[in-house]
Amino acid sequence: MPADLSAEDAKLVTLARAARARTRAAEGAAVRDSDGRTYAACTVQLDTVKLSALQLAVAMAVSSGVKGIEAAAVVTDTGTADVDVVRYFGGAALPVVVADGNGEVQDVVHT
Repeated sequence: MPADLSAEDAKLVTLARAARARTRAAEGAAVRDSDGRTYAACTVQLDTVKLSALQLAVAMAVSSGVKGIEAAAVVTDTGTADVDVVRYFGGAALPVVVADGNGEVQDVVHT
């Protein structure tokens, strides 16, 4: 069972759940940048563009000019998350909380 989340990481799960619920998307994600700002997004699946919620949340942070990411959360029913985009932009050993649709933490993986 994953360890208890900090208040800031629990906030990421809440934001990811809300992003997912707004559009009934497959996933919701949220990232916290190195200044403490947060960015939330959901899965985008169009005919010509497919982005995971985590990819889009990182892209939103990058487009806002952030210099780094310190944590992320993904809400999904699959129980897994592709953390490559967080690793690429944020570096190694960053926590990514994986939660189910109810916000129950399933795992905390590190980049």
